[in-house]
Amino acid sequence: MKQALICGISGQDGAYLAKHLLELGYAVCGTSRDAQISSFQNLKRLGIWNQVKLVSMSLTDFRSVLQVFTKIEPDEVYNLAGQSSVGLSFELPVETMESFAIGTLNLLEVIRFLEKPIKLYNASSSECFGDTKGEAANEETPFRPRSPYGVAKAAAFWEVANYREAYNLFACSGILFNHESPLRPQRFVTQKIVSTVCRIATGSNEKLYLGNIDIQRDWGWALEYVNAMHLMLQHEVPDDYVIATGKSYTLQQFVDLAFKAVNLNWQEHVVIDRSLFRPSEIAWSCGNPAKAEKILGWKAQSRMPEVVTEMVRAHLNLKDAKPPEF
Repeated sequence: MKQALICGISGQDGAYLAKHLLELGYAVCGTSRDAQISSFQNLKRLGIWNQVKLVSMSLTDFRSVLQVFTKIEPDEVYNLAGQSSVGLSFELPVETMESFAIGTLNLLEVIRFLEKPIKLYNASSSECFGDTKGEAANEETPFRPRSPYGVAKAAAFWEVANYREAYNLFACSGILFNHESPLRPQRFVTQKIVSTVCRIATGSNEKLYLGNIDIQRDWGWALEYVNAMHLMLQHEVPDDYVIATGKSYTLQQFVDLAFKAVNLNWQEHVVIDRSLFRPSEIAWSCGNPAKAEKILGWKAQSRMPEVVTEMVRAHLNLKDAKPPEF
């Protein structure tokens, strides 16, 4: 039985990945800064909380990481931890940088120190690319991040690449574009939209306040993306992969479809609030996942319309919701 260690198991991706690995027959251990007080609501929501071993670990503390690795003896490590909000990274730039750059470096150093065949997956981000100006980003696209989050993720990406080349570690980075699910926290704009739409649909008189709705993003389904993470560590050669749908939509289209899913007109319920605009924003973002399809056999099955429908369905407990049309 393979032993997987998931750093950041309490988040959306960590919970879905844990479920996926358990179904594949893995023993799964997950970490949190303080496992004794963490609620692990996502694990409970998926019904797997009692199937996962949970331990406390601070990624920014080398000794803490070393102790957990020595105790758990993982075969595969999935680094999904760290400050997860792009918007919040402008307010917490130092914490954001430390959580990714130092945390990832500690994982790499512990694996190098232990001299064991431990495979590492690192969660990188499309935010590293910045605005690609109409060109779908692939693995060769230069990084030009436009947020502290993107800068920190880029630093962690190059740490992984450096240790892979310098010390022959089996370390991969998945450059994931936006991916959503009902487990997204409320601070993410997609979950904010869906939850507000559903409250309005059930009688609330509130308005939905949004910033720039002209931005374009490549939105996928989180359950499919965690499968790609696992596939990267099963390939015989460690490498980095863009994980995306290959199709970009505006945030306005996302909002429009969310309201259409409950038979409402978005223009009657949305207020544009300029205080919600970011200091610097990526206008257009789209990924080219051709390499992942060719080498890993991975291809996204769900795009933004299906993602919106599934999120609304989950909120309203609808059984047979179908994607609305533009």
